Amino acid sequence: MQLSAGVLPAVRRMKDFEKALASHHEYIIILESRLVQLKSMIDYSHRANKKVLVHFDLIQGLKADEYGIEFLYREMKPDGILTTRGNVIAAAKKHHLLAIQRVFVLDSAALEQSVKLIQRFEPDYVEILPGLLPEVVKEIADEIEVPVIAGGLIKEEEDVASALDAGAVAVSTSSRKLWNKE
Repeated sequence: MQLSAGVLPAVRRMKDFEKALASHHEYIIILESRLVQLKSMIDYSHRANKKVLVHFDLIQGLKADEYGIEFLYREMKPDGILTTRGNVIAAAKKHHLLAIQRVFVLDSAALEQSVKLIQRFEPDYVEILPGLLPEVVKEIADEIEVPVIAGGLIKEEEDVASALDAGAVAVSTSSRKLWNKE
């Protein structure tokens, strides 16, 4: 499964869900939800011809282990997951879900540790936060063989362009004004 280049709408609140479905993007990210709401959101998204990526760590009521992934895969049927946890990446890949590893680059030590984790768990994509640092996006994109997504604090069209120019294949953002930009 391959992500389209450009913006990935990231839904943080239910009121933004309809706007994400109305966007022209193939994928949407569900950042936060309760487990009881998730299946209907995924089903509704699929009926709208959207592929759904679920931020596994932020789903209330879902345990971050292999059984949690198995439940998500069998019962909810998302197209992929985002997580900061390596064990969840490994379990998602076992179930053939698109696996995106989120890494927070706070300093050079975090950057070094993130690269090691990426190499160890081999996610399908890596999302770098904050994505507002094009020089860091470029450094990671040049160092690893995994496609990079930039996310976090991206609010302007220039932020999107800078991240893509630095080597990101896509940008995730909860900024609705960027959802219908090319």
